[in-house]
Amino acid sequence: PSGSGKSTLLRLFMRFWDADEGSVSVSGRDVRHVDTANLRELESLVTQETHLFHDSIRNNLRIARLDATDEEIEAACRKASVHDFVMSLPKGYDTPVGELGDTLSGGERQRLGLARAFLHDAPFMLLDEPTSNLDSLNEAVILRSIAEERAGRTVLLVSHRPSTMRITDTVVSVEDGRVS
Repeated sequence: PSGSGKSTLLRLFMRFWDADEGSVSVSGRDVRHVDTANLRELESLVTQETHLFHDSIRNNLRIARLDATDEEIEAACRKASVHDFVMSLPKGYDTPVGELGDTLSGGERQRLGLARAFLHDAPFMLLDEPTSNLDSLNEAVILRSIAEERAGRTVLLVSHRPSTMRITDTVVSVEDGRVS
């Protein structure tokens, strides 16, 4: 349920916050003992609200990996079911987006956030309601991509949607801050 602490757990994994009590470990290692720059390299985070900058779509994606080629950016966008949309824009990947991506819909911003995560290609993906703003067709394409991309990595997926949770190996419930 909403407000149970699922998004808080993701923020603890990313070390945006430190735990007041106990510890948070990734692969048996307390995240407080991992340099935050190294942690950012190991983790990709996709939230319900993707933050975009007043710049081109290409540059907003390249933030995930500065040395990414145009072909790698396109491949990531295909996985996130956003390439065709981008190509429908007058300037394609060079199309500027407004501050915070205000020229795009919530679903378009969310798919660009997923493309960033695919481009970053980190071994640990944290996905907080990654399909909350998407229709069922785009959700299905993205879930298939996530399922294909999870080989060799850990994917932590937070969702209220049963359709989203179908791709998981293990489901952990969080209610009132308690994990079960």
